[in-house]
Amino acid sequence: MTASCSAPTCWSRLVGIGGAIWFARVAGRHGAKKVILAGLAGWMAIVTVALVVPEKKMVAFLLLGVAIGIVLGGTQALARSYFSLFIPRGKEAEYFSLYHAMDRGTSWFGTLTFGLVYQFSGSYRPAIFALIVFFVLGGLILLRVDTARGIRDAGNERPAVI
Repeated sequence: MTASCSAPTCWSRLVGIGGAIWFARVAGRHGAKKVILAGLAGWMAIVTVALVVPEKKMVAFLLLGVAIGIVLGGTQALARSYFSLFIPRGKEAEYFSLYHAMDRGTSWFGTLTFGLVYQFSGSYRPAIFALIVFFVLGGLILLRVDTARGIRDAGNERPAVI
């Protein structure tokens, strides 16, 4: 059985996969935490550009979509990989269940923020830009993570580059 998809869906998957591969390669040289922080900076740039992208400019809109796919694919895959460094052997199911529950349990914050800002402003542009709060908060929290200690406390081997 072969899977099929429409052209836009296939292209978005390819862009996301490409972003995941690219982020992994860069993380191999510079460390996952630094690359995730760079990805958060990328997200902040994306929502800022979305605030000012010209109306009815298809190329600009498509380029923004490609940027979203690259950063989304890269940050999601790398965040899971980074998280796995802190999981003690034999506890993977428990920790990834918690990860998934937290992901699903908090996903409504962005939707609520977007919806409220849209409701009050009447425009999608400030609603998209309002999401920058989550990227800033995520970056500030991640900056406080002591990666080496977390790996050590989990009893895992330290990778060559963290």
